[in-house]
Amino acid sequence: MARFEPFSAIRPRAECAQAVCAPPYDTMDREEAARIADDQPHSFIRITRSEVELPDEIDPYSDAVYERAAHNLKRWLEEGILEQEPVDCYMIYRQTAQNRTQTGIVGLASVDDYASDIIRRHELTREEKQLDRTRHIEACNAHTEPVFLTYRSSHIIDVTVKKWIAENEPLFDFTGPDGTIHRMWRVDNPHAIDVLRIGFEAVPLLYIADGHHRAASAVAVAKHLQGSPAGESAQYFPAVCFPSFDLEIMDYNRVVTDLNGHTREAFISSLERAHFRVRPVKGVMRKLTRKGVFGMYLGGNWHILEQEKQTLSGDPVDDLDVSILQDRILHPILDIEDPRTDGRIDFVGGIRGLAELERIVDSGRAAVAFALCPLSMDELLAVADAGRMMPPKSTWFEPKLASGLVIHAIE
Repeated sequence: MARFEPFSAIRPRAECAQAVCAPPYDTMDREEAARIADDQPHSFIRITRSEVELPDEIDPYSDAVYERAAHNLKRWLEEGILEQEPVDCYMIYRQTAQNRTQTGIVGLASVDDYASDIIRRHELTREEKQLDRTRHIEACNAHTEPVFLTYRSSHIIDVTVKKWIAENEPLFDFTGPDGTIHRMWRVDNPHAIDVLRIGFEAVPLLYIADGHHRAASAVAVAKHLQGSPAGESAQYFPAVCFPSFDLEIMDYNRVVTDLNGHTREAFISSLERAHFRVRPVKGVMRKLTRKGVFGMYLGGNWHILEQEKQTLSGDPVDDLDVSILQDRILHPILDIEDPRTDGRIDFVGGIRGLAELERIVDSGRAAVAFALCPLSMDELLAVADAGRMMPPKSTWFEPKLASGLVIHAIE
């Protein structure tokens, strides 16, 4: 059964929370990160992306970047911008964005549970990104961002969370720059803590929704520190656990720089030979809601691609729309064999809307864009339960966990 423990989190002082709150480190490029940091001297980007404080030409993976992150974390603790909870407790973290609310519990997940497949994953990690976060954790002596976990609902946890929220005032309650409302409650009552801990002990499995690199880096750090005075503390990493019914996966779309030598007409003919019906969209293109149907923006126009013969194999990965697009269009027609490493393909989160796909193609940065129907939570859990991995960039969760609100010090 899952271990999910309370801990003495480092967090912003309540009056500093809005200023500290930042997007996750991997959702922006350096230019975007620098722009946010310029506007806010205490943005947590100055810790997660500390290269923004150094000359532009510096390598973002140089020792100086990690040293600056550790320096800023230590300084903000000394200045009282950040403070540590005096006792172990859980937090309840609620986010509201675009008329959707998701409510999770902040605690410590176990490295051993990750190793024994009690914490299940659905994506492969890239070595350079994992090494980056491993070095960041080791330099800061802290896990600076939580992992986004989910679980199949537990009645006792649900009831306890609702009761606590109804009876207590939040520690934080503010609106972030993107309009997301962030609220956080401290659960410091010993009885409530015991109920939540026991509730999680009855949860058989946890699943990584987002943050595969952070979780893998936590495992690497735990191995490095095994047998040291900090070894026990490093066996856990911070996470926010949400019931799966509370989460919604958004579409994660693709743009490709060229048509692999095809003219537009020849490309459409290739799609038809691959048993896709291609029809132009009349009027406004809307987000897709039906599996097995794709949107394609080509030559300034939207088209619908629909498989003539939808034959599903029953395999939880092969039957995903992202797999069908890769296996029947991107690889055989556009010669994109590995989307993780091919520089001709890029990925656009659904939060940016279909207009972003149009903008990228119309600007000449890409020749074609593909819009997909979002995956469901049931599909994600089925892939993880089968011990399989999804194609890269299959899921986009929104809202994403803010950075800076919860930190776990490796004591």
